[in-house]
Amino acid sequence: MAIYTVKALITDPIDEILIKTLREKGIQVDYMPEISKEELLNIIGNYDIIVVRSRTKVTKDVIEKGKKLKIIARAGIGLDNIDTEEAEKRNIKVVYAPGASTDSAVELTIGLMIAAARKMYTSMALAKSGIFKKIEGLELAGKTIGIVGFGRIGTKVGIIANAMGMKVLAYDILDIREKAEKINAKAVSLEELLKNSDVISLHVTVSKDAKPIIDYPQFELMKDNVIIVNTSRAVAVNGKALLDYIKKGKVYAYATDVFWNEPPKEEWELELLKHERVIVTTHIGAQTKEAQKRVAEMTTQNLLNAMKELGMI
Repeated sequence: MAIYTVKALITDPIDEILIKTLREKGIQVDYMPEISKEELLNIIGNYDIIVVRSRTKVTKDVIEKGKKLKIIARAGIGLDNIDTEEAEKRNIKVVYAPGASTDSAVELTIGLMIAAARKMYTSMALAKSGIFKKIEGLELAGKTIGIVGFGRIGTKVGIIANAMGMKVLAYDILDIREKAEKINAKAVSLEELLKNSDVISLHVTVSKDAKPIIDYPQFELMKDNVIIVNTSRAVAVNGKALLDYIKKGKVYAYATDVFWNEPPKEEWELELLKHERVIVTTHIGAQTKEAQKRVAEMTTQNLLNAMKELGMI
């Protein structure tokens, strides 16, 4: 009697710990970190498990072709590149690693906020070109930060901002009054937050097709010279509206780790990217050695748990 071998396909670069652990469990692992969408569609039907990070999109057509798929694993903290509705329809388990890169995302957020306030990008660019000109920025102590989305990351940003001498306002769709009070923050409505914040930091989970949380009416409510930091999802902000308000001078700076298209391709995106008061990093919120190791370890454990539940190991 032939013994069935479980097959796993890994389509993005990932920590060796996940690959090693699966192989130790007798899983056949095929590691193809540069596989194209066309190649993926051609071979996905052979696999029980697919493991991805951000590059690979596990769309409806991929899931439909994956006739044997039982588990989709994302080595990351979110599921925006996976069609979770289609997976649920087909009874495919989806596992990921929520919270594994919280510290890395928080540190980047604080770094972007300081860089924006002190115009560090401009100063560093001048220094690199041999021009040592003093650049005046803003001090953050005594200012008010409004945190939109008060989960793990938003809460920790609030703790650090408070330690820096900033007043902290927080908004979330959930009741966060007790949590906010514990870290010396004040839970408020989105409107109150927008009206009273010198810095607005976005930490929301939204789908790629979601309507912007920050659009023309919200920009109108903001203070002049507001700094906006976004390390969550680009679609949380209407980019065209943002460009308008940066040009008007109402937005002092926009510092972001996420863009609408990566790399940008729309004309308005390219204009934003090149603007002197826009700071952009290349989606590196979770890109630290420590975070990637935690992500791999948590994804591995959650994947093993799912496999045991399904009787695959």
